[in-house]
Amino acid sequence: MAFLRLYLGLWACGLGLLVPGWAVAQSPQARASANVDLVARLQEVTDSPRLTEQSLKLGRSVAAVCANCHGEGGNSLKPDIPNLAGQNPSYLLEQIRKFSIGMRRNEFMEGMIKALTADEKIGMVVFYSSQKVNVNTSKAAPALMAAGKKIYTEICWRCHALDGRGNEKIARIAGQQVPYLMSTIKRYRSGAGRIDPLMMANTRTLTDADVEAVANYISRME
Repeated sequence: MAFLRLYLGLWACGLGLLVPGWAVAQSPQARASANVDLVARLQEVTDSPRLTEQSLKLGRSVAAVCANCHGEGGNSLKPDIPNLAGQNPSYLLEQIRKFSIGMRRNEFMEGMIKALTADEKIGMVVFYSSQKVNVNTSKAAPALMAAGKKIYTEICWRCHALDGRGNEKIARIAGQQVPYLMSTIKRYRSGAGRIDPLMMANTRTLTDADVEAVANYISRME
């Protein structure tokens, strides 16, 4: 099973072992489903309560491996790794596609995604989109929050919506962790690693203090 290949690869990685080729190898099942129209398949699944339930079960199994980094139910265990819980399913599926064809580069993620079958990818998307995000409930300085809100309502809401939940093409950012938000915004600002003309245009004038403020505000959005 692709899932078993994925688990063994992560287990070996966690032990610091080098397993040549594991990151790019595909199971026969994954290769056979490589040309499946994932967008159409996701629509088919979400239109059917029976298929949705089956997909949730499969996705929960896949997510058990992803939990090593992205946490139980998609609430990240590591401050520099994004939460997947509550993410827009179509957006999440598009990111999977980008990793699978190299438009987004991360050797570890690329290897994991290539090992998944089409139904495992859909299941993962369905599962994570149905989970609740653990929003940051810690207290923040009122001035910091006020500054963050000002920046968000002037710049960010037009794409990510007033509630930070985005849409089918735009990421949900509400509830993401502060370190992840800060590093991602800075990467867009510099054009290093995450290249998006609109994000670059909207972040290029932000100071580090601005980035900290808006990241803290977004992390507390539900």
